[in-house]
Amino acid sequence: MLTHALKRELLGIARSSIATALQPKPARNSVAPSPELLQPSGAFVTLRIHHELRGCIGYMDSSLPLAEVVAEVSRKAAFDDPRFPALTLYEFDRVTLEISVISLQRRVCSKDEVTVGEHGVVIELGSSRGVLLPQVATENDWNAEQFLDALCRKSGLHALAWQDPDAKICVFTAEVIKEDEVLREHPA
Repeated sequence: MLTHALKRELLGIARSSIATALQPKPARNSVAPSPELLQPSGAFVTLRIHHELRGCIGYMDSSLPLAEVVAEVSRKAAFDDPRFPALTLYEFDRVTLEISVISLQRRVCSKDEVTVGEHGVVIELGSSRGVLLPQVATENDWNAEQFLDALCRKSGLHALAWQDPDAKICVFTAEVIKEDEVLREHPA
């Protein structure tokens, strides 16, 4: 579990990374992150404007330090998510950030091993691969089967592909850091 101070630091890294990329002549951030944020970890950054998705990109795992991963995927979510145009300076002032720090994955054999609200899910079948973060199921009020169906559709597979014996399904957890909640709990 990350402390409140480390959550604020990660949010600052994410926001600063996007802000720097929006500048005509990007400056380099020279502040070293806290030692706890130098451990390798996967992470996703989700951008929202008025609770609507505006970008989401991440890495399930990484050999890079968490602080570096968050900086990189923040920029990618803002500028490289193929579902959206690049974030503008105007939108930057309205966007809220959500960081999901990803745990190690564990393979499962049944939908009964997927705990909605706790687990995110990864599916691999043939050349298709997809990921849904744990919060997606609760945001949509899905049960485990609906969650897996949605994951398959997102991955370009038919909804019941998760039942294929060749499908590799893994679960993971995520520590979710929501900017609005962190700032509301302890304003600066």
